[in-house]
Amino acid sequence: MEQTLSITKALADGNRLRVIMALTDHQELCVCQITELLGHATATVSRHMSVLQNAGLVKSRKEGRWVYYRLAETFPRRLLGWIKEAAGNTTEILQDKKNLKTIISKGLDALCKTQRTRRQCQAA
Repeated sequence: MEQTLSITKALADGNRLRVIMALTDHQELCVCQITELLGHATATVSRHMSVLQNAGLVKSRKEGRWVYYRLAETFPRRLLGWIKEAAGNTTEILQDKKNLKTIISKGLDALCKTQRTRRQCQAA
């Protein structure tokens, strides 16, 4: 029962659902790509990813300075199918798919540099 509640709570947030949908189309995404997609602070995105990881829905790996996330092999397939069917063609998810193409095309170094500059501007 606890696992079911954990999964349900993790998916009850629109941002986390957006991340799951993005990961259905991409084998893995860097946290900076997810940050850019959601338009939130890195700390907020990390908190969302932690909730998803604690629910057993995503896995992470670290490579150098980047952390990559992917769907967990144990993600319930019937649940994933239902999520794709229910949310896959919503305006927000379709816009995310378009935005992700642009985000991925920038490359990780350029994306991280843009995000650092943005943070410095916001602090000033």
